[in-house]
Parts: sequence; C-alpha cells; structure tokens
Amino acid sequence: MTLSLPATIDQVDYLNWETYRPIYAELQTRPLSAETQRQWLEDWSYLTRFVREAFSYTYIQRTLDTSDPAREKAYLDMVSNLMPKGKIADQALKERLLQLDLDDEDMQIMLRNLRAEVDLFAEANLPLETELTKLTAEYDKQVGGFSAEWDGTTENLSQLAVHLSSNDRDERQRVWQTINTLWENARTDLNKIFDKMLALRQQVAENAGYANYRDYAFILRGRFAYDAEACFQFHDAISAAFVPAATRILERKRQALGFDTLKPWDYAPEMGKIIEGDSAEPLNPFSTEDELIHASLNIFNALDPDLGRYFATMADDGLLDLMTRQGKAAGGYCYGLPLRKKPFIFMNAVGSSRNMQTMFHEAGHAFHGFEAMASQPLIWMQRAPMEFNEVASMAMELLVAPYLTKEKGGLFTSAEAARHRIGHLEKIILFMPYMAVVDSFQHWLYTHIDAAKDAATRDAKWDELWQRFMPQIDWQGYEQIRSGGWHRKLHIFRYPFYYIEYGMAQIGALQLWRNSLDDHAQALADYRHALSL
Repeated sequence: MTLSLPATIDQVDYLNWETYRPIYAELQTRPLSAETQRQWLEDWSYLTRFVREAFSYTYIQRTLDTSDPAREKAYLDMVSNLMPKGKIADQALKERLLQLDLDDEDMQIMLRNLRAEVDLFAEANLPLETELTKLTAEYDKQVGGFSAEWDGTTENLSQLAVHLSSNDRDERQRVWQTINTLWENARTDLNKIFDKMLALRQQVAENAGYANYRDYAFILRGRFAYDAEACFQFHDAISAAFVPAATRILERKRQALGFDTLKPWDYAPEMGKIIEGDSAEPLNPFSTEDELIHASLNIFNALDPDLGRYFATMADDGLLDLMTRQGKAAGGYCYGLPLRKKPFIFMNAVGSSRNMQTMFHEAGHAFHGFEAMASQPLIWMQRAPMEFNEVASMAMELLVAPYLTKEKGGLFTSAEAARHRIGHLEKIILFMPYMAVVDSFQHWLYTHIDAAKDAATRDAKWDELWQRFMPQIDWQGYEQIRSGGWHRKLHIFRYPFYYIEYGMAQIGALQLWRNSLDDHAQALADYRHALSL
C-alpha cells in the first residue's frame, strides 16, 4: 500500500478535499499497465473505501438526529463540496482504467459497471445531484419532525403507528386520522419538494443523453438483465395472481371481524399494518433496544454461529441504533462502512413484531456486507445488483422462522410465533400489489413528465393505480388522503426507481425458503455462499 491514508477517518480532516486531492492526482499520473494494474486498483479501492466511509459516517450521523444543525452542516459540506470533486476525479480514473481493455475474467462484471458509470457521467449533473441530495435531506427533516399528542404524550410517526394494531376499531380510526392529518398538513410542502426533484431528475437524464429519467435510472441501477417491458409484465402477473390472493386474505379478515367493509385503519399497507381478525392482543414482544439485540443475537447464533458473531460485533462496536425517537429520520436501513468492513443498522423500533421482521431484514443486508467485504478484494466487486441485495434481506426474514420462540432464545411463545409467521406470510402476499403500485407510479412519473408536473394529476394517477391493484378497502370519505398516499413512500423521494427490486427479491427469497423446508442446512449454506460472491 503506497497511499498516505490512515486506518480510520477520524485521524484526518475527512471533510476537506485537500486530504484526498494529492492521492487522486498520484493515481492519475502513476504509470499504469496490465502488469501494474492490480496494485493501482488496490490503492484506488482503498481510497474509495476511505471516501465512502466518510460519506457514510456523515449520512448516518445526520439521520440519527435531523434537528442537529452541526450534523446537517457536515453532511451538506460532504455532498456539496467533497463528493462532486471526488466524482470528477473518479471519472478520470475510470476512463484511465478502461483504456487498458482488460480481459480478466474475475473483473468483467466490475468493468461492465464502470463502463456504464463512465457513460452516464456528465459534469453538468454534479450541482443537480447535490441539489437533489439537499432536497432529500429536506424531506427527511420534515417527516422526521412529525409528531402529535396522543393520550397525553407526544409521539412521532413510528410511535403513533403502534396504535394501528389495537383491537379497538375506534382507536385505530382515531390514530389513523391523527397520522394522516400530519401528512395532509405537509401536503403542499412535500409537493413543492417533489416538484423540484422531478424537474432536476429530468434535467439529469437529458444531460446524460437520455430522453427521460426512467431510461437513465435503469442504467444507474444496473438493470442490464431486464427492461421496462419486463416490469410491466411483472405488474400484470401480480394483478392476475397476487391481487386475487390478497382479496381472499382480506375477505377472510373482514368476515372474521364481522365488518361490512374494511376501512383504511383496518389495513394500512404503507405502514405495514393489518388487523389480525381475532381478539388476541397485538404482538409487542420487546420494549427496549437491549431486549431486541439480545433476542436477535440468540436467534442468529442458533441459525449460524458465524452470523451470530457478525451481529455481536455490530452490537459491541455501537453499530446498531434501533429504537425510535423524536428527530430521527424515518424508515430503516443498513449502511456499509467499507473502511472498517462493517455495516451499520438504523431502525425506528417501537417494540412490535413488525420491528422484529425489520431487524431480520436489515441484518440480512448486514451479513451480506460482512461476507462480501471479507471475500472480495476490491470495493467495486463487493457491490451486488440491488435485486439480489434484497434477496439477502428478505430471505433472512424467512430463514429465522424456526428460532423465534422463547425456548430457542427468541421472544415469542409457540402460539405467538405461529401468529407472527402467519402474519408475515400474509404480508408477503399483500405487499406485492403495493409494490406494483409504487413501481407503476414511478414509470408513469418519469415518462409523462409534463402531466406529472401537476400535483393533482400525480394524485389522480396514484389513485388509479391503487384502485387497480388494491381495490379491497373502502375509502369512502377519505379519497383525498388515498390520492396523496405516495408521499408516505420515502423511496419515491429518496431512491427513485428503487422498489421493484423488493418484488423480484421476494420471489427469490420464497424460493430459498421453500428449499429450506426440505434441507435447512443446505439452504443456509447456499445462502451464505451467494452472499460472498
């Protein structure tokens, strides 16, 4: 290693471009040939890991407290000043590498991805991408600040959503209306944010030589194996197979509950909530972060001791922030820290069984990161297609199923574990139509740019798709709220065209789960091998 970078980012001024500029310059001028490319790549890979660690750290810190001006400033300094300069320098190094016309078999996928990145790059897009990142931070800050009084206490969105599992229908309706009042009050502001995003994304696509952002995003997301038509065929298949199955599930619940119709507070897919249809209390198996970590560690140790060690490392190193609190960004994620070769998990847990599912999901991503970072020498080889990344997470949700009971270290009784598993499998079926709504909506947004500029037209399109794929719920009197439901799906704001991957991966995860029913050990071995590739 010839680079003058330390082992951790806190040993340098990691927000200062001058920390990195001389190293990029040295790589740009160092003699490069087929014989010297391996050491050159290893040095560039280390530099890239260092820069990405710095970005990951500032991103994580901002999401942990969106109300902290110092964290926001550090993140915006990173995305406004350092990252654009890094992208320009990286572009020059990519072009230099590709001129070698290497034919190393183990690098072909990496080189294909780098070629696509070179082709997409347009320096004019750097300030636009920075502005998009700032708008995403604005969305996060606004939604992260949502709170309302509930029975004498102030609760954020995640805490309020717990009450949607209540057996008291009046309480469910009351909290549903409270939550949606928050969203409706922000409707104008969120539309303004998205108006700017839409225009910027269209300009990004045009600057890169694409007619629309959809076509640009397909290359950006590395969708080399399928096209838009394949997505439409998937939507149609979901309409033909999953929508009737979802209708049967919801009709059984309606009959069990004795309701004339199901209302949106009985089934709120955007919040992962559906009433079970019996008098059992909602499953809230833990109340503290320590309880969640301890039970998860027991489950992962029972599943595979190596996975248990990975999780224990994260817990010991402070790489888990799991419980919700005011000011924390919405959602959950697993983010890689490539310099440390460790991942970080962020959640907004409130103690529900759904939070357990999220824990397993994000841990699947984390295990993928551990395996890939340990087995692949170059950072670009550690990146898998997003469609498979979500197999890693969704399969983990299913593979842990035999280990959820208290007698095996989990948090459920046998009866509760059965309820949890049934609910999980039902939600898989119910999720697929919702996924089709989100993906179909984005196809329309970015290929009908003039119509999509109008907020009312956007709402009408979302409403049309909702009624195609999710017709089972009675929204009478609340149509206005339904039409703005796309505001609740943060991917549409944060990660455009990142959603169909969940649907594709769910099919793969179900295949792996089916294999595990025949031979659990072999299915787990196959899973871990795939993570390392």
